[in-house]
Amino acid sequence: MSGCARARAKTEPDAPALNVPAPPPRDVEVADAAVPAPPPPPAEEPARRPPAAAPAAAPARPRPAPPRPEPTPAAAASAPVEPPKPIEEPAKPPATTLQTAPTGNEGEVERAIRGLLTKATTDLNRINYRALNADARTQYDTAKRFVTQAEDALRAKNLVFARNLADKAAALAAQLAPK
Repeated sequence: MSGCARARAKTEPDAPALNVPAPPPRDVEVADAAVPAPPPPPAEEPARRPPAAAPAAAPARPRPAPPRPEPTPAAAASAPVEPPKPIEEPAKPPATTLQTAPTGNEGEVERAIRGLLTKATTDLNRINYRALNADARTQYDTAKRFVTQAEDALRAKNLVFARNLADKAAALAAQLAPK
C-alpha cells in the first residue's frame, strides 16, 4: 500500500539513459548532368490468346489504319493537309436461319410439335383451374405460356425452340391432369 500513498509523480527514470550513436557520414555521388540516363525499355505485353470459339455470324470489323509518321516541318509546309476519311463499314449480310434438321424433315418435325401442343392443350382443358392450389395454378399458367410461346416459335419457323417449349408444356400438363 505504500506505492499508492505517494501524492506526486516520479520524475527520474529507473533505467539508465541510452547513448545513441551519431549518424554515419553521407557519401553523395555527383551525377553528370550532361548525359541523361537511358530510359528503361518498355514492358512487354503478354501475348493474348484468341477466344476459344469465335461466333461464325459476327462480321469482321476493319482494322483502323496505322498511325502515319509525322512529317518534318519542311515537308509539312509543302504537302497539302487532307482531312481524315471516315471508315465505311461493309454492308452486313442478311441473317441466315440456323437449322439442325434437314429441310425435307421440317414438315414431320412441325407435325410432331403440333401433336405435343394439342396433347398439352387437351390436358390443360381437362383441369379445373379453381380447384388448384397456388403452386398448381402457377404450373398451369406456366404451361399455358409455354404453349403460346411454342405456337409463336412455330410461326417464326424456329422449330428447335418450339420443340423445347412444346415438350415442357406437355410435361407440365401431364403432371397437372387428373388421373
